[in-house]
Amino acid sequence: MPAYTVTVSTGSQWFAGTDDYIYITLIGTERCSERTLLDKPLYNDFERGAVDSYDVRVGEDLGDIVLVKIEKKKYWVQDAWYCKYITVKTPSGDYIEFPCFRWLVDDKEMVLRDGRAHLPQDDKISLVKQHRLKELDMRRKTYRWKEWQPGFPMSIDANRHRELPLDIQFDSEKGVDFILNYSKAIENLCVNNFMHMFQSSWSNIGDFENIFVRIKNTISEYVMQHWKEDFMFGYQFLNGCNPVLIQKCTKLPDKFPVTHEMVSVSLEREMTLEQEIEAGNVYIVDYEILEGISANTTDPCTLQYLAAPICLLYKNIKNKILPIAIQLGQTPGEDTPIFFPTDSEHDWLLAKIWVRSSDFQCHQSVTHLLRTHLITEVFAIAMYRQLPAVHPVYKLLIPHIRFTIAINTKAREQLICKCGIFDKANATGGGGHVQLIQKAMKSLTFRSLCFPDMIKSRGVDKKDELPTYFYRDDGYRVWEATKSFVSDVVHIYYTSDEMIQEDEEIQAFIKDVCSFGMQDFDQCEFPKSLKTREELTEYLTVVVFTASAQHAAVNFGQFDWCSWIPNAPSTMRRPPPNKKGLADVNLIIESLPDRGRSSWHLGAVWALSQYQENELYLGMYLDEHFTEKQVRVAMQKFTKELKDITISIKCRNEGKKLPYYNMSPDKIPNSVAV
Repeated sequence: MPAYTVTVSTGSQWFAGTDDYIYITLIGTERCSERTLLDKPLYNDFERGAVDSYDVRVGEDLGDIVLVKIEKKKYWVQDAWYCKYITVKTPSGDYIEFPCFRWLVDDKEMVLRDGRAHLPQDDKISLVKQHRLKELDMRRKTYRWKEWQPGFPMSIDANRHRELPLDIQFDSEKGVDFILNYSKAIENLCVNNFMHMFQSSWSNIGDFENIFVRIKNTISEYVMQHWKEDFMFGYQFLNGCNPVLIQKCTKLPDKFPVTHEMVSVSLEREMTLEQEIEAGNVYIVDYEILEGISANTTDPCTLQYLAAPICLLYKNIKNKILPIAIQLGQTPGEDTPIFFPTDSEHDWLLAKIWVRSSDFQCHQSVTHLLRTHLITEVFAIAMYRQLPAVHPVYKLLIPHIRFTIAINTKAREQLICKCGIFDKANATGGGGHVQLIQKAMKSLTFRSLCFPDMIKSRGVDKKDELPTYFYRDDGYRVWEATKSFVSDVVHIYYTSDEMIQEDEEIQAFIKDVCSFGMQDFDQCEFPKSLKTREELTEYLTVVVFTASAQHAAVNFGQFDWCSWIPNAPSTMRRPPPNKKGLADVNLIIESLPDRGRSSWHLGAVWALSQYQENELYLGMYLDEHFTEKQVRVAMQKFTKELKDITISIKCRNEGKKLPYYNMSPDKIPNSVAV
């Protein structure tokens, strides 16, 4: 009697094992096996991390094994089980891998395809065609679109983390809870004595060190020592945690009436301001998006304020970026003076603090939340709805959307919801952050997510003009390595452009992102279909890069740059000055966050900057969704390229007082998960 050997691998995460009954049915092209209970006498089957083997005997040859059905039935109480994979050894000695990497819950069954990736047009057997359609039908019922706020990208239809399918929830040991984590952070940082001291101002700037002494690192301590200096202010536009706003100034806007006479003392090349602009030495950062955004009013005892400043920057003869003019509003006039380095020390310092606070608001809501978290969630939901597990693009993307829907659901549940943590410390809390994202959506385009396009559109793409723009340089290299890997995978499965056009599932995925995820907003310019392998390669590179490198670049530097509160105030408690000569130390202290808000802010940037235990970094693919040798060779090539980039970045950073490593591949997690 022919016998098949079935090897079952149980996951190693907490509670992955089960005591329930597990049954298997092998489905071949000729016939099916009997439903067989997988059980060994006097043995505890399916323990966490176990790999167990069983014999399945059949009366006749089954033909080619194309599907495996596994069923779970309750033994005592319902006990979820995480199956990593199943391997079937045929009577002829062949091995067939069936990747799973999913949970079985309740008395459910799951049908698995073998590990080889298949395009929909590849499937000729009715059995596997039906399996493909049934899987997608179930997924579309499970992963539903929902509009959390008008004008936002669509999100998952779940109000709480526990309502999500178990497959996309956090592992138990990861269990992200913002309130718990922030409280732990505040306790670890020894600032729990201050966290409820709202309205209580610090005594002086040095007083901020009371909540800083426990958490110094190379960069944060350097920031504390040099935050008042113009070079530090300018450097952050290149390599801080929001390095995406600086753009070359080709013409001064009418709303920012800076003249040569106003800034001539700051220019070093014996050229007029107009000539410096023509020579490409002048840059600008405009926070126009903050104009009209409502400031936080959730605490009636503390007025909070926002501004929409414009900052003019100058590249000096040492290639340092320095601020030379700041206007704290969009409408010039008597009540909106332009501040210069030649003004009084405190006037100039307060103007820079206002810019840093405005930058913090844009970073948190737009650069970080919208353009990495929410956008990646759109790609993730569309992937689950339109691509079956056997599709090569599903296999490519699944490591890069791991935990993203979960972290975003937690954020909507605890962080950015009404009365959430965001309201406690941020000037855009209480609804301003919602307005800000709604406004930012009107200028978010697909091309702006393509890293080279985004850099070039701001006129900052030339290395000789900005030689210390490490975010750009490292980003280019990671983008190209990622694109090369994606291209390799695309060309393995699509041998012609026509195959892209004939793939109904990939076209449905692209359309779902645009028509539902992005709600078909006219301005977003997301493609609704793809025609060539080059277009698909770029599209998938955007997904992978946004979820990994771009998120890492704007997330994990928050503690470095924002833990020294005066360098990145989360709110301002006095309005922006409407005259010169008003600022002094007292006004600056009264403007900066109070002790309570400072503590919540510090806890937030510390918690958000922590890498997770057992983090999976870019190029690490522990779950083997692909079984083909060609793809594994492509993965090895990708890993080597990333390692070379990491080594190069480490060499460049040696001896630097301000090392830049946020785009180093060994610091880039695979997905948005924090």
